[in-house]
Amino acid sequence: MTNSRMQAVQSPIIPVVGELIRNSPGTISLGQGVVSYSPPPEAVELLPQFLSDPANNLYKAVEGIPPLLNALTEKLSRFNGIDINNNNCIVVTAGSNMAFVNAILAITSPGDEIILNTPYYFNHEMAIAMAGCRAVLVETDENYQLRPEAISQAITSRTRAVVTISPNNPTGVVYSEDLLRHVNQVCADYGIYHISDEAYEYFTYDGVKHVSPASFAGNSEYTISLYSLSKAYGFASWRIGYMVIPKHLLVAIKKVQDTILICPPVVSQYAALGALQAKPEYLQEKIDAIAQVRQIVIDYLNQLQGLCTITPANGAFYFFLKVHTNMDAFELVKHLIQDYKVAVIPGTTFGIENGCYLRVAYGALQKDTVTEGIDRLVRGLKTIVGT
Repeated sequence: MTNSRMQAVQSPIIPVVGELIRNSPGTISLGQGVVSYSPPPEAVELLPQFLSDPANNLYKAVEGIPPLLNALTEKLSRFNGIDINNNNCIVVTAGSNMAFVNAILAITSPGDEIILNTPYYFNHEMAIAMAGCRAVLVETDENYQLRPEAISQAITSRTRAVVTISPNNPTGVVYSEDLLRHVNQVCADYGIYHISDEAYEYFTYDGVKHVSPASFAGNSEYTISLYSLSKAYGFASWRIGYMVIPKHLLVAIKKVQDTILICPPVVSQYAALGALQAKPEYLQEKIDAIAQVRQIVIDYLNQLQGLCTITPANGAFYFFLKVHTNMDAFELVKHLIQDYKVAVIPGTTFGIENGCYLRVAYGALQKDTVTEGIDRLVRGLKTIVGT
């Protein structure tokens, strides 16, 4: 057997935890970052239009079908404050994980470095390793906010980009506009890219507003923004995301996309076009429901004061707990599944090796399931760690 580049890449944890859940029937999962709701009816209503045109069975444009690009242009202007002009453009992808891989392959050579803020999103770290590059890890502060000075100090002649995720996976923290501006300016000063992953852009609470770095004036030359329909529109398996890139990267990114995908699934692009026509109430109702679930989670987690440090988080649908124990995080996760029938994800997956951390996801839960699930988690932690 030959050694392959994939040996250096971590195995995704979600399937491993999924297997533990299957072996422990009745387990409530606070593991995977998905929502419980379905796409808006408008998504499905557009499918007959896709089916009615036989030419839709053929390959379409690498960067996406024009009607979807137009709808995304309008959305970016309205929601993100990003104007599509001569300096930038949109590429539709099969989910925003793919957009990230496109970006990394387009801007790096093997041996280059990409700065990730820890805790990182594991698929980002995996993609960097697959590309033969090195993830340089910079710790966030005690509230999981960015540390621009530390980021500056980590930059070398091989650095090609700094990655930020806001609202953040796995911490749920929303980065402040000041910090995002600071990091964006650091990237400008060093002539590197700022890759901004905004998959959770709609999921903010308590009056906190989402900010897109690409909306800052004069930075379209080096800012790469990644978006997804998976979360907000319940589109996880339809696989539609998109990226806003500097125009000078389009040729390189089309090469990557044409090789891996040719074009995003056109049936899914039609569904996405329909989803974007949903009334604003669709997103508002869904986010409001998740906000109520979030409040229940907070109320329960407050019972763990002393056993865990719970950093306040105003975004996405995660909390990242620091458990005050010497136990290995994955051992604790196995214990919780087998004995308490509740699943969470260990912090080691997100690059946090020192200490025991757990990511708690609440996006897929309804009010009734969240009460039961979070109650099991609190009871389990009290018993396992509190004794």
